Order: sequence, then C-alpha cells, then structure tokens
Amino acid sequence: MNGRQLRTMTTETLAERTYRAVHDAIRAGELKPGEKITERGLAERLSVSPTPVREAIRRLETERLLDRTGPRTVVVAAMEDSAVQELAEVEVALRGLVARFAARHATDVQIDRLDAILDEADDLLIVIQQRNSENRPIDRHLSSLFDTMQEFNDTVNSCAHNPVLVGLLEQTRVFSQAERRARLREHISAGDRSALDRYSYHRMLVRALRDRDAESAERIVMEDARAGLVGRRPTPNGDPDTE
Repeated sequence: MNGRQLRTMTTETLAERTYRAVHDAIRAGELKPGEKITERGLAERLSVSPTPVREAIRRLETERLLDRTGPRTVVVAAMEDSAVQELAEVEVALRGLVARFAARHATDVQIDRLDAILDEADDLLIVIQQRNSENRPIDRHLSSLFDTMQEFNDTVNSCAHNPVLVGLLEQTRVFSQAERRARLREHISAGDRSALDRYSYHRMLVRALRDRDAESAERIVMEDARAGLVGRRPTPNGDPDTE
C-alpha cells in the first residue's frame, strides 16, 4: 500500500482508495487472517487521517473481511470454506455477465485486439512448453504470459462498456492477481499441462464475441472461470474435465 498516492484525494475519493488499499492487502496476503489492525495503525501506514480508514473498515466488516474485536481494533477474518465457495459462485456469475455485455457492446477494433493478444500468448506458450520440457527456466516467460493474459482480461472487461459491473467483479475475486500467478506456477511446476491448455478456450470466447453470441460468451467464460477456481479444465463440448 502506498500512502503517498492517497494524500491529495478528496474525502470521498480518499475513502474509496483507502478501502481498495486495505482490501487488496488482505487479498494479497499482506494482512494475514487473524492479524490485528487498528485505525491508527492503518492511518499511519497509509499516511491518511482516521476518517477514511474508519469508513474503509466499516465496508470491509460488511464484506466479512474484517472482524471487530474492540472499539478501535479489528482482525483480518479467516474465510471459511463455505464463504470462499459463495464468493467463487458470485465471481463466476459476474464474469459470465461481463462476457454477455461484451458480446453486445464490443467494437470490431476491440475484438481484433483480443485476437492479437492471443497471438502473442500463443507464441509465449510455445516457448514456455519447449523450455519446460527441457527443464530450462521459464519464470521470465511466464511473467510475460501473465501480463499478456491480464491485458486480455482487461480488454474483455472494457468490451462490456459497464464500469459498474467490472467494479463489482474486482471486489469479488476469490484470488488476487499474485495468488493466481502463484497457483499457475505451482500447476506448471507439477507438470499440469491443463494449466497452459486453458488458454486455448480464450479463442472460443473471441469467436463468440465476434458472432455477437452473448449466450455462448457467457457460458464459455463461466465454465472457464469454474475450471480456474476449482482446478478443473473445461473440455471443448463444455463438460468439465476432472483429470
């Protein structure tokens, strides 16, 4: 969290930025389950006054990311498996809805850009698979692949032309970007090719967007999202592959 970036914001914007900074720190594991935090401590850490911190804490309590233990003290909540599952279901649904909106509102230029991004990803996949088979380092190439696919996801979100919906999606993600990268590295290190093969399903999404097929776009994204969250890969006919 960077306090310097928060200093010049208005009260309303500062409260939102403070909330986002604490939210992201929890999701990234910088603030760990059971860790005690105080209004004063967070205010000092972010170089802001207690007021936006207090507002951020109230929101995070409502979202069950923080538990109050005293008048000015809270702890980072430990999410139960049932809560994680509930959050995952919300994320899957919202990602599908973003895809549905994208199929309706994406411009031809945006869809062409998605194809170009996937071409870049394909080139990286070839290099990664080759180097992995030769037991050569792949960290640098994986980082490039992560960045490329993040651009793809951001472009899909932009295609929806619905910032409110995209904002809701970002708030409900089960895994932070750092966690998603760590999970993919673990799968690849364990020899799980499906972790790389999942990217072929992005082509199916682009075809659905180009055809303005909102129903197919939503289905493809929801199946792929479930696979990513529970470690299963969808097969081309839409059934989950549990290998």
